[in-house]
Amino acid sequence: MTQNNTQPIPSNHPKNQPKQSENFPIAGLGASAGGLEALEQFFHHIPADTGMAFVLISHLDPTHASILTEILQRTTSMQVLEAQDQMQVIPNCVYVIPPNRDMTIFKGALQLTLPAVPHGQRMPIDTFLRSLAEDQAEKTIGIVLSGTGTDGTLGLRAILGAGGITLAQEPSTAKFDGMPVSAIQAGYVTHILPVEKMPEVLLSGILSQIPQAAPSPPIALSGINHILMQLRTAIGHDFSLYKKSTITRRIQRRMSQNGIEDTETYARYLKEHPSETTALFKELLINVTNFFRDPEAFVTLKQDILPALLADKPDNYVFRIWVAGCATGEETYSIAMVLREVMDKSRREIKVQLYSTDLSEDTIAVARAGLYPPNISVDVTPERLRRFFVKEERGYRIKKEIREMVVFAVQNIIKDPPFTKLDLLSCRNLMIYLEPELQNRLIPAFHYALKPGGVLFLSPSESIGNHTDLFTPLNRKWKFYRTIPSPASTHAVLASNVTWATESTHKTQENITKVTGESNLAELTRRILLQSYAPAAAVTDTKGHILYIYGETGKYLRPAPGLATLNVVDMAREGLQLELRAAIMTASQNTSVLHRELSVKTNGDFQPILLSVRPLSNPNDQQPLLLISFQDIEPNPSKPAPGKHKRASKPDELRHIEELECELAYTKENLQATIEEQFASNEELKCANEELQSTNEELQSTNEELETSKEELQSINEELITVNSELQAKIVQLADMQNDMKNLLDNIHIGTIFLDQNMTIRRFTREATNIYRLAASDIGRSLSDIKPELKGEDLLDAAHSVLDNLVPIEREVKTLNDNSYLARVQPYRTLENMIDGVVLTFTNVTERAADIAKQKAELLAECIIKTVHEPLLVLNNDLIVVTASRSFYQDFQVSAEETVGRPIYELGNGQWNIPDLRNLLETVLPHNQAFENYLVEHNFPAIGYRKILLNARSIISQTGDPQLIVLAMTNITDKP
Repeated sequence: MTQNNTQPIPSNHPKNQPKQSENFPIAGLGASAGGLEALEQFFHHIPADTGMAFVLISHLDPTHASILTEILQRTTSMQVLEAQDQMQVIPNCVYVIPPNRDMTIFKGALQLTLPAVPHGQRMPIDTFLRSLAEDQAEKTIGIVLSGTGTDGTLGLRAILGAGGITLAQEPSTAKFDGMPVSAIQAGYVTHILPVEKMPEVLLSGILSQIPQAAPSPPIALSGINHILMQLRTAIGHDFSLYKKSTITRRIQRRMSQNGIEDTETYARYLKEHPSETTALFKELLINVTNFFRDPEAFVTLKQDILPALLADKPDNYVFRIWVAGCATGEETYSIAMVLREVMDKSRREIKVQLYSTDLSEDTIAVARAGLYPPNISVDVTPERLRRFFVKEERGYRIKKEIREMVVFAVQNIIKDPPFTKLDLLSCRNLMIYLEPELQNRLIPAFHYALKPGGVLFLSPSESIGNHTDLFTPLNRKWKFYRTIPSPASTHAVLASNVTWATESTHKTQENITKVTGESNLAELTRRILLQSYAPAAAVTDTKGHILYIYGETGKYLRPAPGLATLNVVDMAREGLQLELRAAIMTASQNTSVLHRELSVKTNGDFQPILLSVRPLSNPNDQQPLLLISFQDIEPNPSKPAPGKHKRASKPDELRHIEELECELAYTKENLQATIEEQFASNEELKCANEELQSTNEELQSTNEELETSKEELQSINEELITVNSELQAKIVQLADMQNDMKNLLDNIHIGTIFLDQNMTIRRFTREATNIYRLAASDIGRSLSDIKPELKGEDLLDAAHSVLDNLVPIEREVKTLNDNSYLARVQPYRTLENMIDGVVLTFTNVTERAADIAKQKAELLAECIIKTVHEPLLVLNNDLIVVTASRSFYQDFQVSAEETVGRPIYELGNGQWNIPDLRNLLETVLPHNQAFENYLVEHNFPAIGYRKILLNARSIISQTGDPQLIVLAMTNITDKP
């Protein structure tokens, strides 16, 4: 089952916030193989406060959870979210398509659906970009980055047609240049840049072309008119009646690309740079379409409209269609394919004249070629792709049978005359770009071009306006209208200012009648001359197959015995066959054979005739044709007819003539046998050729299947490359985390051993070797095989206990060298909160134990000092009081604040400034000496005595240096 890594919607998202302004641009980024690096570069250089929203479409493996969101989040401070259904798009956020989903946008909200086409044939970038263009119009930005294939090309075309901006990665900087090259070669890219320069161009120039909340001042109408006049002078096409909003926006885009802000300056620039005039002309043309646009409309056309139009038409009827504004031909070929399907379904073959016109010569050239990118599989069903297209290396080409139905031509629908006597006229998504004045002029022209009962086919965004007297609706939703017989359209066309209509008014009805009469007389004369003077004739191809017969040819041709055939050589009567075959071969080399005299056996006798074979030039540029004519001549009595001889006067001559005739007959028989063998060989070759054609069709079908498999493998390869890029980024991240973890474990000075459920060593730190004798080769061994450096402790039992009941254990242990460690045994938990072993940690607490012992000793000494009954002082080397006994404070009536931290000779306001005592303490005690019973006679009025017996001892450190002096005193005033 495919994982769906949904994320909680952030608190600042529109689902949790009031709706924000929708007037901000949305950029759709398409990437495939090699696109991860390009995306990281793009978001690394783009600021976080552009006011734009970014939607990322990539080719992802449907069975693999994507980490693209996490990777991109590390490169930008904008919030990166995996898209969810109905998620509203807001500025300064990045949205990433989830795996195994198709995504579109509607009213600023993302729409997620399960893919409808098989894996390997999806075009998710085209799907989203086309919906983005339809939803956001000129606020759309389309960007195609590294990737193979052609996905994204049709999406950029839709964005360009909607007035948006299109960018493609510079192919030389892309790891895989297939997608950028396809879009660039198709001509749908306005900016070709390295990825790192795209943000700069977006922010500096492109955003100024997109309508913002506060629109910029409009360009002066006079400036636009000057530009259009300059364009009309140079190109010959007038765009003055096109919608000013569309025209202005596209002119602004060209001005921005050339760094020009003033319209008058741009008008002069057009005059000085003819190439810019051509570029502006192409910019103003809206050459955006696709196969079966509005599929339900074509279903209606196939099921309702065309069957009704063809129902009462005779077999020799010529069905006329005109597609106006065909762009690159997708609309035209869509109608042709539907018409072909209708004829096949009804088993009727009607001659079709399908005219397709557009203003641009470039788009007409593309339409004539009939070659389209592989992306059209999104719009064309697999059945139609198989039936009407031929798969080539660069895409799909329309089959010849469909292309031969269509005649493409460059035409200006505004000033050039229309095709007339039409059964169906399709003009979709053209009038939406025209001003209402021009629309009201075109609708009567369309009625004028259609036959009574003909059908007008418009787009859902167009209508016939107020011309309800000319058309009646057949389908209001998909805009099919049937003409109503009315002279109003003729009057409207003649009264309009259209050039072709104006010129037509100069012809009077009298002139028309005169011309018609002259044409009838000429036709009558031609027929009489043919009947009176033209010989019987037959038109054949270069193989002799009869295509047309004129006059009576029964005297020269007759049905051949055996299988029915229309080959003129097989049907030739006796005496004509050999000469006719030779004449056809000669005429096939573009050499006429004229007035060859020979005899033909008719009604049991030979009749002399003249045979002529002339090559014909075929007006339809098809295979060459031959005209074979037969002309009777009067026999000459003095001259034997060809094939006959005068009677010989002598027996020898007669015998010789008979021999020659026999030899000639034998030669003819051999020649006939040779001819029959050749025909048999030809038949065999034909059979072999048919078999080869059948094999070729099978191979072609196999090749198509292999092409499909190749496309699927290519798509899978792209997805694997994307997944590999993500995994490489994840590996780098894990390597960094592993380095951080190693340095952490090495520097916390805590011995750690990781064990699995079988007490096998997984990993250990350097400090753990002080407790267990471990080496790097011990990883994978059981801990029970390693002898610990502990005194009588068995931590394996504790580890088993923790593994069983999940209760951590903590105890203090000692090593053989009397170091103390705090040992902890805890469960090993995975990220999924699963128990997968135990962790032993050892913290060295030896210094801590010594500190505790020292603290205990100090506490004990302090307690002893406090319990001594005689006054007692403890001094440091500087003779400063460290502590004093309670009896000292009582006897000398001082407080601890007045004693501790002061020199001894300052105690009691100088009472202890006893002669020789200070000198004695400073000179004798540092030499590790002691004195006892040192009598001090001094007045101590505070306590009423003056004789004190002092005893002093020094406390020696481990290094042998005296640290403290203990001075005990005894009152001996009353003693002798």
